[in-house]
Amino acid sequence: MEALLRWAAELGVSDSPPPPFPSSASADASSSSPSSCIGRSLVVADFPDAGGRGLAAARDLRRGELVLRVPRAALLTSDRVMADDPRVAACVSAHRHHLSAVQILIVCLLAEVGKGRNSVWYTYLSQLPSYYTILATFNDFEVEALQVDDAIWVAQKATSAIKSDWEDATPLMKELDFKPKLLMFKSWIWAFATLSSRTLHIAWDEAGCLCPVGDLFNYAAPDDTSFEEDDIAEAERLTDGGYEDSNAYCLYARKNYKKGEQVLLGYGTYTNLELLEHYGFLLSENPNEETFIQLDVDIFSLGTWPRDSLYINQNGQPSFTLLCALRLWATPANRRKAVSHQIYSGSMLSTENEMEIMKWLMSKCEGTLQQLPTTIEFDESLLVFLHKIQNSTNCRTDLKQSCFEQEFAVFQRFHRSELDCSDNSQLPVRILRSLERWELAVQWRCNYKKTLKKCISYCESLVHELSLQLNKQ
Repeated sequence: MEALLRWAAELGVSDSPPPPFPSSASADASSSSPSSCIGRSLVVADFPDAGGRGLAAARDLRRGELVLRVPRAALLTSDRVMADDPRVAACVSAHRHHLSAVQILIVCLLAEVGKGRNSVWYTYLSQLPSYYTILATFNDFEVEALQVDDAIWVAQKATSAIKSDWEDATPLMKELDFKPKLLMFKSWIWAFATLSSRTLHIAWDEAGCLCPVGDLFNYAAPDDTSFEEDDIAEAERLTDGGYEDSNAYCLYARKNYKKGEQVLLGYGTYTNLELLEHYGFLLSENPNEETFIQLDVDIFSLGTWPRDSLYINQNGQPSFTLLCALRLWATPANRRKAVSHQIYSGSMLSTENEMEIMKWLMSKCEGTLQQLPTTIEFDESLLVFLHKIQNSTNCRTDLKQSCFEQEFAVFQRFHRSELDCSDNSQLPVRILRSLERWELAVQWRCNYKKTLKKCISYCESLVHELSLQLNKQ
């Protein structure tokens, strides 16, 4: 990390704003070789319960304040790689017509990895994670552990699409004489995951850029923070940063931070399944979570609502669109046209109509939970155990004392080996990584079930309240 921060400083990366005009003092300062690109606004810190390694405030920071500036020279982009390597540029040019921008950037990234210490990016590349936990890295056992058909489909589709891209790009990589290891699908997934979880948007390349030091920020879900009148500039900024006219990627504090607090970056609005698909993690409390259940076909056919707008919020309440669709669906066909304007405005039609759809939704959530192979309580216990066994020094004893021997028998059969759980033995790395992905799958399905339980409670409460109103009439 020290080498990375020193290397980045030499390229002009800094957590201090540039001086408003050059001076002899600033010229003297720039001629010296700084030991780190940060330390004035940010410091590297470990947050074990909130994303692991990240960036903390080195001092109190104000919302909207510039906290990191990364010059274009420090950004890893496909055009930069090709400008430095004419051979890569010539080969990519010959294949460009059938490759996407993301495929080209992956090839450029792997080309730099293949150069080893001869790559100008070696210091940066050597500190990138050796593995990721995005959905495409999940094996069949881990995908099935998601339990919910929609989530399983998303995972399978992601892997299939990445494999197709790899097959299309393989002739180019062979033409560039990639080493056999870099031609493997495993290497392609690593490169794809690197881009998926770390790239930032730039206007001139839809694949984005890798931003050294800037990719140390951990994620914060967007919220509805209100801005004062004099903060209009901050309110109008669509993201927490961007490539600006100063020929640098500039990142800003998304809120006020106290010294020592983790400084977070908003990547955009994502559900937990999308976070898992693109970034390899999820949030226990995600304000943007959307939970979907199987709906009858005629509910979709009644209106022009997009299917992805018919969901249950994290607090258990149906989305505005789902509520409208159910109200229309529960209305007799000969009255739907007459009341459609009232439904589209979000108004309740009648006490009876509202009670009917709440009872139906409650029944649907209960049925969905009953069809899933495990309960919330089981999943929560399994999560505790999975976390424990990853740090265990005697997993044989831990396993026998648990109630999860059957689950681990399936896990072992999938990996085609008996786990060496003798005293003081360390589990193999591939097993530990699989356990980590298994834990993420269980976390996702547990959160899914909890949202359905919240919806049931919400519906029960509303039905009870409406029943009291009906009795008073």
